Amino acid sequence: MPPPRSGPKTRRDTSAPGTSSRSKRDEILRTATAYFGETGYEATKLADVAAAVGIGSTALYHYFESKLHCLYVIMADALAQFRSDFDRHTSAHEDYLDALLAVLRGAYDLDEQDVLRNRVLVAEQGLVGVQGTSPREEEARLLARSRIRDVEFTWATFLVRGMEQGVLPEADPRLLTRALLGLYNSVWHWYRPRGSISLEEVSEFFLRRQLALLGLSPDLADGDRSAPPAAAGKVRPVTAGKAGPAAGKARPAAGKARPATTGKARPATGGARKSRQTAG
Repeated sequence: MPPPRSGPKTRRDTSAPGTSSRSKRDEILRTATAYFGETGYEATKLADVAAAVGIGSTALYHYFESKLHCLYVIMADALAQFRSDFDRHTSAHEDYLDALLAVLRGAYDLDEQDVLRNRVLVAEQGLVGVQGTSPREEEARLLARSRIRDVEFTWATFLVRGMEQGVLPEADPRLLTRALLGLYNSVWHWYRPRGSISLEEVSEFFLRRQLALLGLSPDLADGDRSAPPAAAGKVRPVTAGKAGPAAGKARPAAGKARPATTGKARPATGGARKSRQTAG
């Protein structure tokens, strides 16, 4: 099977003398990412990856004891890069909105290899919840899972800061984080670098929807800050814990909601005649 098409960072010449063990490992990861992203994880054989890199299957197992082990490392690396980019973008701006726009836009500043890695992460993320028996696999799995939690916690904490400053409307920060990341992750299920839609077009479209999801004006994407900020209010603190549903019940909206009633429908006002409900 010929290797899948790859971007400029996917393949590297490792035939030169003095190629280090680390660079060979990185080359295996780049090539495996290209195969998993374009051919699919289940359809990929490690023997194909080894042949594309130019090593034997036995030598490949020196670096990764299984295809699943290799996948977990790819996921963990992708999440580490995501967190690093998040910290870089947010720390570069004192103004909250500037930081928010920078991190949202920066998430789409990707080359083809990054896109493939995101596709693999999103498509196979459920596997991090499956406990294994191999010590090396399990170590890599737990690292990937912990980094998923770290990204969610970091985003939720950042959103709480915006709520405390009155920039964002008050909401459950963990649920809002999952909604925001879920919208972003949906891109990598269908986006293809050589498709009819450019990544720039995707970025502009989804950035506006992400801003709207956060309760902000989509026009902020164009630099329009004329919309009034959200009212400041108390927000629920974020606590680190297991990945999964946000702890506690969602806070109800202000004011008492009218309870729903069962049985007969409420009669209309203004002297209208009562009507009997009939089973249909």
